[in-house]
Amino acid sequence: MQSLIEISMYQLSQVFLFPTLALIALLFLYAFWLLGHFAVQALKRRNGGGRPLLAHWRTAPQLSADALDVFAHKLLEHPRIASRVTPMLGLVATMIPMGPALKSLSDGNLASVSENLTVAFSAVILALLAASITFWIVNVRRRWLAEELLEVEALRGAAR
Repeated sequence: MQSLIEISMYQLSQVFLFPTLALIALLFLYAFWLLGHFAVQALKRRNGGGRPLLAHWRTAPQLSADALDVFAHKLLEHPRIASRVTPMLGLVATMIPMGPALKSLSDGNLASVSENLTVAFSAVILALLAASITFWIVNVRRRWLAEELLEVEALRGAAR
């Protein structure tokens, strides 16, 4: 019975390798798309634009500080999730090929060991790069949004 459970768990884990690798590839592309978007926003901010929270408040000045805070969280939601999930997927993509690699090692098949380890380490490298990019962007944007909240409060105070 225990052997059946172990074999089933092994086979089930192998099913998740391709979807995990596909998600890492998509998140890697997303990180670079986000980096481009971030660069454009940084250029706009230098010229006085690129302030989504301030723009949102100007279209609806009756919004409370809490409503603006929720909007700011919404703006950061996808990159923040990407920065948190991507390293976990990298770990999953590292561990899944380790089973076949260890089995191949015990069988003396070094070519298969090499193939599995190449997949494992390539996946984790791409995942960590994507996570690093998105983490950095989220933190800078968080500061930008906090600055915008202060600008909104200053504008509200000046209007009174």
